[in-house]
Amino acid sequence: MTVAAGPKVALIPRGKDQGYTEEDLEVRRAWLAEKTGCRLEQVAACTIPAAALRGNVENPVGSVQVPLGVAGPLRVRGEHAQGEFFVPLATTEGAVVRSYERGMVAVSRAGGAIARIWLDENRISPIFTFSDVAEAREFALRLPELGEGARRAAEATTRHGRLLRLVPHPVGRRVIVDLCFSTGDAHGMNMVSRAADAACRWLVKTLKSDPGTGRGAGVEGFLLFSGREGEKRMAGSLLDGGKGKTVTAGVRLPRRVVRAVLGTTPEALAGLFHDTVLGHLQGGALGHNGHAANGLTALFIACGQDVANVANAALALTEMELTPEGDLHASVTLPSLVVATVGGGTGLPTARECLELLGCFGSGGAPKLAEIAAATVLAGELSFAAAIAAGETVIAHETFGRNRPEEENIDG
Repeated sequence: MTVAAGPKVALIPRGKDQGYTEEDLEVRRAWLAEKTGCRLEQVAACTIPAAALRGNVENPVGSVQVPLGVAGPLRVRGEHAQGEFFVPLATTEGAVVRSYERGMVAVSRAGGAIARIWLDENRISPIFTFSDVAEAREFALRLPELGEGARRAAEATTRHGRLLRLVPHPVGRRVIVDLCFSTGDAHGMNMVSRAADAACRWLVKTLKSDPGTGRGAGVEGFLLFSGREGEKRMAGSLLDGGKGKTVTAGVRLPRRVVRAVLGTTPEALAGLFHDTVLGHLQGGALGHNGHAANGLTALFIACGQDVANVANAALALTEMELTPEGDLHASVTLPSLVVATVGGGTGLPTARECLELLGCFGSGGAPKLAEIAAATVLAGELSFAAAIAAGETVIAHETFGRNRPEEENIDG
């Protein structure tokens, strides 16, 4: 039976060499204007050179603008980030920057946030299929002896990535393997994917060439992504870290600072923490935090990060407790924070400026950026919690987040 072809589809103009010239962008905008009636005049007001868009976006037509605010000062006492910082936050949600700034002032007046990185790696979790359960188990048992060969195959594809270890997770006649990498100052997922693919191909080839049964010859193949890695999605495994940096920021806030800056008391914030733990449990939430995604998203957009990684980075654990002296100790742990200071969008002009504002651009900057990010989230958690405890959340958004046409019926 002959299947009739569908209607002809008008494709977006590609241009020469995939279309990264100013003329190519103009052609695409004109084509879209003809198709849709929208001329994209503001989108065309792009300060990024067309050639610089290669590797960051396909079919480029310009750029969009997101309002950028600066919050601070934020004092950080980290191993990599030390001193006062003014943090760029790109957002369209009014009250976010002001809220984070209030928390930063409280943290700074208390002497600054102590920040420490616990773990720094990235993982990918391919899944291998075998003829039966016995072959799967044999493969898992052999991984230690196979690890060195897999490491050599992986690291032959990259100058910067290092394969740290392989961790098997059996599921029936399949084995999911965490390949854990060090990626330096890069986000590294493309690097990790290429390296892991080489390692997996080496493993399959080696197993198939192994004579006899019970030695892994029953391997049928692999898929590079199983989903266990938690890349750009919420997953319980992220709480153990391994997807980016595990980083904690904490501060002890004297009672006078809590009262003067946050407008509440240590007892109220500690009580709020207790009650919201119950709410998170009742809601079946992963992690416990107020709005970590707000600060991380705004920081990611400003600094050219892969914004979709907020899905795993915002799995934060916030804690607030009363000290024996009646002060407040607050902390935030980000188990799976992925940040970069080289590669990807970090080299685009505005992202580079924002990273330079923090002193984080380039090699060696990623650990510093991670500590600043954790301290930023901590500041936002304190301010948001204080607003809830004092009953100020609605009035704060009405004051700073109001962006409505005058004629709009605000009750409607």
